[in-house]
Amino acid sequence: MPVFLQRLAALPAVAQPPGQKTTGVAVGFPLPSLTQNTISPTDFVPLGMHFPRRLSEKLEARQRDHALRELRGPSSLVDFSSNDYLGFARSTNLYQEAQQRLEQLGVTANGATGSRLITGNHSLYETTEAMIAAYHDAPSALIFNSGYDANVGFFSCVPQKDDIILYDELCHASIRDGLRLSPAKSYKFRHNDTEDLEALLKRHTANEIYVVTETVFSMDGDSPLLEEFVRLCEQFGALLVLDEAHAVGVVGDKGEGLAQQLGLHTSVFARLVTFGKAMGCHGAAILGDVSLRSYLVNYARSFIYTTGLPPHSLATIQSAYAALEAAPERTALRHLIAAFNREKNLQSLKPLFIRSMSAIQCAILPGNENVKTAAAGLQAAGFDVKPILSPTVPAGQERLRFCLHSFNSEAEIQEILRLLRTFTL
Repeated sequence: MPVFLQRLAALPAVAQPPGQKTTGVAVGFPLPSLTQNTISPTDFVPLGMHFPRRLSEKLEARQRDHALRELRGPSSLVDFSSNDYLGFARSTNLYQEAQQRLEQLGVTANGATGSRLITGNHSLYETTEAMIAAYHDAPSALIFNSGYDANVGFFSCVPQKDDIILYDELCHASIRDGLRLSPAKSYKFRHNDTEDLEALLKRHTANEIYVVTETVFSMDGDSPLLEEFVRLCEQFGALLVLDEAHAVGVVGDKGEGLAQQLGLHTSVFARLVTFGKAMGCHGAAILGDVSLRSYLVNYARSFIYTTGLPPHSLATIQSAYAALEAAPERTALRHLIAAFNREKNLQSLKPLFIRSMSAIQCAILPGNENVKTAAAGLQAAGFDVKPILSPTVPAGQERLRFCLHSFNSEAEIQEILRLLRTFTL
């Protein structure tokens, strides 16, 4: 038996003091059975502490509201829930190409060994960032470990104390978390409402004003009128910041994203692109001026104080970009998006859905319990569709979120929407 298990097994059980009221759930280390290789729920060594009462109450409230989040294992159902829009995450060709890149470079390291400012800035970073910048026609790119890290890092350090941030009310949680850390004041405008944005621009004056939106919204699947956003920012001297997480790989002739497709990218102060969705790998990058890159290297704490990505992650990003430009998967996905929109009209389901021409299609079914029941019915029929519950979305806006992929079929779309119709009409 390993020494640490011997010592753990020798610890005496800590009894609850007589008369003391239990204020939460007791916690401790799960102790594997000494004669088995699995952990039993009864193999438990108490530590004499209790889970805080107020935290228990918050979990209980989530349970009552049918909103308790839980981790689940991989599914064998037909995928209508992942962000793997082009199937790159499951591509054996992409996996093998990434391995070949490492072998050709003679790279055998498993990890970055440290933050990029210490020892983690290995050679693949420079070539990968150059590839990303060139692909998106940007002066520079700076890779972060995730889209969340990139947004939190950017918004917590770029807008200054006397600046103003105007952001779409449906912006992603990673943007809003960054805004909470920012010394600048922030104000939201109604979703995709350029008139409301213009009113805020007229009302506020500041050293700098940042306007923030997404090019494909993660929970609605819709897009803003980007030309109007650019016009307003130019008129009022504001700096436009775009999150292109769900557009990259899908939108544009080569999956370059909405701003670049429209030829507006040179009017954008900063663009966020991520690699964990259509690109099928991991990480993110902020695109912008070389001076912005230098500023983030010096002030973005989520960049400075974390270990860099391992070489394999960078090799996978390079392989994904190499496959992206001529990817037939993107054409297949566009055909399926059109087929989904046609079929929801044929099934008289259009009123349920938020208008979207993206790979994200959402049917509003108010109430956590209602949407969970509908999702369970679809899952029982073999389709992996996830319910989106409040508070992830506002109460009354709970929804089924259908994510379309190049590897889905029109027959699957017809069947899943036929089933949805039986559950909702």
